[in-house]
Amino acid sequence: MTATPPAPPRPIATPCIKVCVVDGASGLCLGCHRTLPEIARWGGLSDAERAAVMIALPARRARISPEKLGLI
Repeated sequence: MTATPPAPPRPIATPCIKVCVVDGASGLCLGCHRTLPEIARWGGLSDAERAAVMIALPARRARISPEKLGLI
């Protein structure tokens, strides 16, 4: 009898678009709109915590001046 190999780890959903530039005025990443502490802790957050951040991201875009968003 052979043992079933363990399932590979489930990928963690992320809003990262590989544009890692933090806006000093808002404190948000211009690419994903997360804060530095959120980015640093992302892998350790629960699914519910990540989901809450993901829901908040669209509204955060308004906190970044449009000319800065035009840079990416």
